[in-house]
Amino acid sequence: MKKIKVLALTICCLIASDNLQAQEYWDKIKAKKSTLETDQGFLNLNTKSFELKLLKSSQTVAALSPVSDKTFDFTPGERLSVRDKDGLYQLGDINLRIKTADGSWKSYSTAAKRASVSALSASGNVLAAADLSNTLPTDIPVTIKRFYEQKDGNLILRFEITNKSDKAQELGALGVPMVFNNILEGKTLDQTHIDNVFFDPYIGKDAGYLEVKRLSGHGPVLLLLPEENMSFEAYRPLLDDETPRSIVFEGFHEWMSLSKAYADQEWKSADQWNTPTSLILKAGESKSFSLRFVLVDEIENIQKSLIQNERPVAVGVPGYVLPKDVDGQLFLKYKRAVKSIKIEPEGALVVEEKSKNKNGYFQYTVHGKKWGRARLTVVYEDGLEQSINYKVIKSETSVINDFGHFLTTAQWFDEKNDPFHRNPSVISYDYETKKQVSQDSRVWIAGLSDEGGAGGWLGAMMKELIAPNKEEIQKLEQFVDKTLWGGIQYNTADTLKYGVKKSVFYYEPKLMPEGTYSKDINYKTWAAWDKKGSDDPGRSFNYPHVAAAHWTMYRLARYHDGLVTNHAWDWYLKNAYETTIAMTRLAPYYAQFGQMEGTVFLLILKDLKAEGYTEMANNLESKMKERADHWRTLNYPFGSEMPWDSTGQEEVYTWSVYFGYNDKAKVTMDAILAYMPTMPHWAYNGNARRYWDFLYGGKLSRVERQIHHYGSAINAIPVLEQFRKTPDNFHLLKVGYGGLLGGISNITEDGFGPAAFHSYPETLQIDYLSGDYGSGFFGYAVNTATFITNEKEYGWLAFGGNLKEKENEVEVEITTAAKSKIFIAPKKLWLTLDAGTFRKVNYNTKTGVVSITLNPKTVHTPDAYLRTDQEIKLPYEKVRGAYKIALKSKAIQIKL
Repeated sequence: MKKIKVLALTICCLIASDNLQAQEYWDKIKAKKSTLETDQGFLNLNTKSFELKLLKSSQTVAALSPVSDKTFDFTPGERLSVRDKDGLYQLGDINLRIKTADGSWKSYSTAAKRASVSALSASGNVLAAADLSNTLPTDIPVTIKRFYEQKDGNLILRFEITNKSDKAQELGALGVPMVFNNILEGKTLDQTHIDNVFFDPYIGKDAGYLEVKRLSGHGPVLLLLPEENMSFEAYRPLLDDETPRSIVFEGFHEWMSLSKAYADQEWKSADQWNTPTSLILKAGESKSFSLRFVLVDEIENIQKSLIQNERPVAVGVPGYVLPKDVDGQLFLKYKRAVKSIKIEPEGALVVEEKSKNKNGYFQYTVHGKKWGRARLTVVYEDGLEQSINYKVIKSETSVINDFGHFLTTAQWFDEKNDPFHRNPSVISYDYETKKQVSQDSRVWIAGLSDEGGAGGWLGAMMKELIAPNKEEIQKLEQFVDKTLWGGIQYNTADTLKYGVKKSVFYYEPKLMPEGTYSKDINYKTWAAWDKKGSDDPGRSFNYPHVAAAHWTMYRLARYHDGLVTNHAWDWYLKNAYETTIAMTRLAPYYAQFGQMEGTVFLLILKDLKAEGYTEMANNLESKMKERADHWRTLNYPFGSEMPWDSTGQEEVYTWSVYFGYNDKAKVTMDAILAYMPTMPHWAYNGNARRYWDFLYGGKLSRVERQIHHYGSAINAIPVLEQFRKTPDNFHLLKVGYGGLLGGISNITEDGFGPAAFHSYPETLQIDYLSGDYGSGFFGYAVNTATFITNEKEYGWLAFGGNLKEKENEVEVEITTAAKSKIFIAPKKLWLTLDAGTFRKVNYNTKTGVVSITLNPKTVHTPDAYLRTDQEIKLPYEKVRGAYKIALKSKAIQIKL
């Protein structure tokens, strides 16, 4: 295997223009005049938890380190000598928009034009203080003083704003830049996991907070909390900061406690997470705005720390993506009682109060009534407000059926004279224009390969795995025979057989008839591959899509009657196997990395073993072990074609566990939990970090934190597997299920699956291109399950089902679309169906007896195939390791 250090030689093929532009920006920044006056020296300050280093000139933060690890800096202090220019934000800056009653908004920033601030005397709890007037325009109608204070060992950053004019001033925007070290540029994977952080916002008003976590997932975690008048109302990207955003830098954001001025202007076309507000400051009036900096020993203790710091805590079950047929639950914990609850839009949710449980939580049932976004605002008796953002969706069954129908109708491409031989297929789709995308300057989008082009047909295939439909499958059989096999995938008897092309659409005008290519599209980019480039089978990331398609058709043919008729089941399984082997043979460089959807290779291996194909199984296992052995030599074994990525972890974890490399599985899981938070907001709960794929698979192309891009659902695979291994870790279930349902949260009411949702407050809506959505849907399809657990804080809970308790009996009605997997945490019992569906499961908490109810047979599914991960004797024949159960015209109950 080649080492990951060689990666720099090949990254340029995909991201050269992006990196070149970023370097040009860095060079421009370096050439600018330094204005922070770092030569004046520093102030070194301490609290019980932090070492704080301030620039004497600006009193902005030069470094912030935990006392427990003084070598680590949460801020990008290592780049201070470059980022010491006007317009580049530092921690400690503040942004405002102000106007009088008859005036217009005017913006002010301490970062715009640097000048030395005037130091104020510091005593008692005040560590340092300054009047910021020198670094603000002279026409600003307020004075701003900044204080660094200590309180109970924590650090407080406080701004005191005084209206110095003789008129009332309206503060329409107040934001504090969150400048932490998420700049990955120029670093190896090892370095980023040691030096860098990511941060995630809970935009929850007075209950909001910001998590700042090291990429390694190791503590301590920095938690920012509202201290005084710092409601977390909005999260604004600081696009005016010239630090170049790219695949190695997501950009900085600011915590906004007031945002009306932006909502009235730049954001007026978007529905904000919270109602935008402003504040009137009377002549001569002063008001303080402050944040508290708290250290938490590890990620899983963030909720515990919130309670210790007397902040409201909310826990939603099954999360904050709420199917209409699910009995959701909400647990709230705070030192004061709930005074009122407001729901917007009115009637979108129905919330019913239950009695306060024994652990001090206020408990509610929550039902989704209107499809779409919904905001629940809780007002506590002390006036504190907490917003919880939900996404109400149809039942999972309806969502998945709508998705399959949309893919095989609106996205079904069958132009018989297509010069690129893409017919028939499920092709990319533009939801804004309601048109199929048959041309794009990023040729893979229209070329049925890569993530951004294979997304449509991959999603369609995986839909059939969990909700098979004969009419849709017939179309997909034609796609396999006419377009996939011999088109996207080489089928000739030579060295390229089973290889997968990078794209079947390409830009080669000399080879094509006049008029083939649209004159409205700019094809003069690196992404407009020619035929040779598109035919290249060397990109391993294309192989899992094809392998998953063959494997899904195998499962449908093997475990159902009459759903698949074009080939026998073994043809598909062997093709799945050969595709996997071809990846290691024809794409060896990229195959050294974990692949998105790489879980499919393990699923193929298991089925080869079940079928008795020992030689093939041994060969596949050997090839995968070579890769896993390579990962075992690396400190952080989840590299990618990108300098940092969140997609390789899924497969790396899968094979590390399989081969018993538990140390690498733990390293991988820790990293996943660092970029995949759980918080009371559907958009960020379980949302795996990704911020560049709108460039490669979106219509609105920009570097931007993506909401439930495919990373959410594929990373939920290892997280939920780890929960099954350690079912006492409720944090894993919250994170994993957030990612799982996040994977289908963006599907529209009529079934369109978009690349992701835009997080910028000016947009806050789905991207209009289908793009690479299919990779995420793979994660949902192979991972969707019902989880039943008994948590000491909350009692019996069901994720993926509706739970009822009666004496010693717990009964759960299954609400997932697949209805094929159940995990009972107290028994560590994992039940799966290769065919057939669960209706409900009963668990007797006294006797430990589990009973399952299976739905009636259907035309194509006369038998169920039940697998258990524990030795359970049942009076049924075992076939390929599963109990074959003849279904009846009525539901049947089976005691295990």
